[in-house]
Amino acid sequence: MKTLIIYDSVYGNTEKIARAISKDLGSHKDVSILRAGDVKPEDLTGLNLLIVGSPTQGFRPTAAINNLLKSIPMNGLKGVKVAAFDTRISIDDVKSPIGRSLFRIVSKPFGYAAKPIADKLVEKGGELAILPEGFFVKGKEGPLKKDELKRASDWAKRILAAR
Repeated sequence: MKTLIIYDSVYGNTEKIARAISKDLGSHKDVSILRAGDVKPEDLTGLNLLIVGSPTQGFRPTAAINNLLKSIPMNGLKGVKVAAFDTRISIDDVKSPIGRSLFRIVSKPFGYAAKPIADKLVEKGGELAILPEGFFVKGKEGPLKKDELKRASDWAKRILAAR
């Protein structure tokens, strides 16, 4: 099964999640990992599974991920299983009660990066393999919260089971 994991990473946390996911998806021969800015159109051909991940920045994916998604032609992912993930801060890590309240209010309509990524992948013809997932970092820069790499591994196994 030819798999490509595309990620963008600002502080290295999203890349760590992408690499943890890759370990449970098959041999290195069948699974490739690319940073969003390094993806060429030919990298998106002949895929069975495409996974895209981004840090959540301002309640959305990074510009590099958005630009990549825009560059995929309509029906360019026809017949490809797709999945999306993000890294995000936990509301529990917002220190002030006012900040937590504001974070809750703003995050409901705007959400996180994974869902808009998944929606765009489906819009481009992909078939959603599993619901989008968010992995938690401590504060704006991280590090990843305890057990998030294990959760990423488990999520990858669920993707394999769903195909």
